[in-house]
Amino acid sequence: MKERIPFLNRGPLVSVIRLNGAIGTGSRAQLNDEAMAGSIEKAFKRGKPKAVALVINSPGGSPVQSSLIAAQIRRLADENEIPVHAFVEDVAASGGYWLATAADDIWVDEASIVGSIGVISASFGAPVLLARQGVERRVYTSAKSKSFLDPFLPEKDEDITRLKGILEQMHGVFEAQVTARRGDRLKSDEDLFTGEFWLGRRAVELGLADGIGHVAPKMKELYGDKVRFAQYGRKRGLFQRFGMNIAEDGIAAIEERAAYARFGL
Repeated sequence: MKERIPFLNRGPLVSVIRLNGAIGTGSRAQLNDEAMAGSIEKAFKRGKPKAVALVINSPGGSPVQSSLIAAQIRRLADENEIPVHAFVEDVAASGGYWLATAADDIWVDEASIVGSIGVISASFGAPVLLARQGVERRVYTSAKSKSFLDPFLPEKDEDITRLKGILEQMHGVFEAQVTARRGDRLKSDEDLFTGEFWLGRRAVELGLADGIGHVAPKMKELYGDKVRFAQYGRKRGLFQRFGMNIAEDGIAAIEERAAYARFGL
């Protein structure tokens, strides 16, 4: 009955955005800007929320998609003057931590895995396998770099050197994001930007997080016991809702499982 009476104080509203899974564009099952944009927009504008809470459980993925999602969160936070709080569940590593930096503060569990501020490129090569099967790879290009890192050709030293240069540039972008968002809270540690990762308490000591805390009790602590929560998450297609994922989603699930496995999860 109270919900039907508009003038009754129902308590402040906190929008909770769940950012769960690997980040990328290879599958509808992954976190990306296209899948999350609508939900993030609603979270900031529907019901006049007092704050937005990001609940993150991601081993990372695409740097660009991480940047796009984080940038949208910051833009809407600044435009609407709404504070953002991040809460890490099992892991916020690599791109997952990039998402966390969109918040004004970051809260972790004692057992959360945080960090891995670095960039990785992984692939497979099959030139020996093709040769054994009597298959010859033929590639013709109009420019020498068009066959860059072709997995069916032997690796070239110049390709490896170029790739490492690109990874170093991307690592610099990631480091700049973390430094800009965390500022003076970051402690001076030589391992901070080496791709190392830590458990929750150590992450707090390094300034990567602000404290130990979980979403419901921390929001009640900050906004009162009458705080209400509205849940938002990744947009799913019709087939996904009924569990009918196509083959590409199955492959993405395997890749995501491998990403979590890097952190023992």
